[in-house]
Amino acid sequence: MTTAVHNSHDASPDYFRRLRGFVHRRLIDGLDANTPQSLTDTDQLKEQLNDIVDDLERKRHLRISQGERVQLEREILEELGGMGPLAPLMLDKEISDILVNGANDIWIDRHGQLQKTDIEFDDDAHLRRFLDRIIALQGRHLDASNPMVDAKLADGSRLHAVIPPLCANGAVISIRRFRMDDVGADDLVSSGFMSQAMMDTLQLAVKAGVNIVVAGSAAAGKTTLLNALSKSIPQNQRVVTIEETAELRLDHPHTVTLESRPVNMEGRGGVSLRELVRTALRMRADRIIVGEVRGSEVMDMLQAMNVGHEGSLTTVHANSLQDVLRRLESLALMSDADIPRESIREMIASAIQLVVHVTRYHDGSRRVTSMGEVTCVDDVLSVQPLFNFKFQRSPRTGELVGEHRYTGVTPAFLEHAKLRGYTVELDLSQEAGDEHC
Repeated sequence: MTTAVHNSHDASPDYFRRLRGFVHRRLIDGLDANTPQSLTDTDQLKEQLNDIVDDLERKRHLRISQGERVQLEREILEELGGMGPLAPLMLDKEISDILVNGANDIWIDRHGQLQKTDIEFDDDAHLRRFLDRIIALQGRHLDASNPMVDAKLADGSRLHAVIPPLCANGAVISIRRFRMDDVGADDLVSSGFMSQAMMDTLQLAVKAGVNIVVAGSAAAGKTTLLNALSKSIPQNQRVVTIEETAELRLDHPHTVTLESRPVNMEGRGGVSLRELVRTALRMRADRIIVGEVRGSEVMDMLQAMNVGHEGSLTTVHANSLQDVLRRLESLALMSDADIPRESIREMIASAIQLVVHVTRYHDGSRRVTSMGEVTCVDDVLSVQPLFNFKFQRSPRTGELVGEHRYTGVTPAFLEHAKLRGYTVELDLSQEAGDEHC
């Protein structure tokens, strides 16, 4: 394949971009595709890179200065060892998501707001080389028979990619950034994410061993809330966390982290969340925390909550408190367990006591919008609200303003907390007051 690297010395950015692209392709083509470790052997890469540049000078009579050689080496090695054009975005702690819709269409999510960047890959081939390198380091690959992939980056961020023919305009990449920010209970209250009364209620519930489901949309703050609540788990208990990609960073001294594994290129070696939940039951876990239930593992999670693993927590995608129950019921019915709907409802009612719903608003802010207790009367599952977030538009600024309000219903789990020896001193009459949202 002929590449447009002209036989005249032109110091323009376009010339150098073409030169870099040509050397990069030649270097990748010369590496052993079956040995991803070759991408991290710096000495070998430098030697092969210099051979390619020497060959260009000899066969195409190019004049490549020492400064250009140094720049080529630096940029190509950075490309192979890092995140290439996306590197500046990965260093920005305020960015939560990086969205690549082809080589020349890259967006970011900053504070909940989507913004288009001026960052681009050279072309679709450059984007594909970048993607192939990233997933090759994990022993994965993309092709027509396997056009989608999930991967975990070195910093813990999650990458999901789709390639043609499933998408028409080149590879599409979504990167969910992993954030190491230590957000505590005080931070969540002071930011208006929830009121002090809500936090006090949840902390007491966690200490007393109440099973809790946190629900909401993507990036609404479910994992952030779980991390903050983990500080209320008694330190003499053993906690096992189960996730597809480890995102939870619990502040607890006795935590065991389990992470599922996708199948390899031969279609073997996969370990599902369901298998990990069953494994956790054999690990003498006091509490089991599933990062997110989205499939048949919900049955095992419900059974675990019903057989002594009190104080377990999980998250689920749902649009409201009541939708959480419908979602869990639907997931349970999709499992291979031949259990009647009525029995599943009984399992949910006995396994889960509290449901918390979090929302991300259009301006990027996040709030706990409701919290309630699960009830079951005459086989009818429902949630009794304890707190709600009331919002409206400010007539002065047009911004959304609101406050968290207590509904006046006394939480039923308080009696359970007293029996466990906890002093119940909740001021449920307090409100968060007006807050920007």
